[in-house]
Amino acid sequence: MSLAFLYMTVLGFDCITTGYAYTQGLNGSILSLLMGASAVMGICGTVAFTWIRKKCGLIRTGFVSGVAQLSCLMLCVASVFVPGSPFDLGVSPFRDLYSHLLGEPDLPEVDHALSAIPQVGNLTTAAPSGEPPLPSLLSVSLLFAGVIAARVGLWSFDLTVTQLIQENVIESERGVINGVQNSMNYLLDLLHFIMVILAPNPEAFGLLVIISVSFVAMGHMMYFRFAFKSLGKRLFLCC
Repeated sequence: MSLAFLYMTVLGFDCITTGYAYTQGLNGSILSLLMGASAVMGICGTVAFTWIRKKCGLIRTGFVSGVAQLSCLMLCVASVFVPGSPFDLGVSPFRDLYSHLLGEPDLPEVDHALSAIPQVGNLTTAAPSGEPPLPSLLSVSLLFAGVIAARVGLWSFDLTVTQLIQENVIESERGVINGVQNSMNYLLDLLHFIMVILAPNPEAFGLLVIISVSFVAMGHMMYFRFAFKSLGKRLFLCC
């Protein structure tokens, strides 16, 4: 369950996060570079897993990986509240759904008799004072910085759980355990798509970020309970 809860998240380089990035002004070239950086950080997480395991042991490696991932995801939470974030709970997430299903509302007819009244006064319009200010990229920058940095902890934690299953489950039951684990992963992955269907607007993406970080935190709390039962206070000893 600890690993499965990590799949209930929009903080990954899937179609949901890239679609949100396009609405915030990022182009395909920048997203390609960010995906490349994410892949590099994932490789770093694999290397870090082997090094931390030699120093601290397997169970402590999962604990350290969880702390590292949650610390990086705090940048994503901060991105919801900084300038440039479209986060607005006042916008109904069903606005676009209503317009597609029910059609656009009929506009009231204009009284042509009133529109024919001549206008008196200066008809010239004022010239724009200047170009509109560029949107702030601070929010989306913090978001992707947190997502990319959290890859190190994510991959290391994933390898830790996989190795724990390999070492602690007897061979005759290993296939059943892996099947149940994959089923739980896919179920939580499906739930995160349902969550996006219920709140598809960019204004609601900040709420999805907070929910995602909450699920990741709950997953690591489950692992912490297991690690503390296994090692006790030795879990916090220096590696």
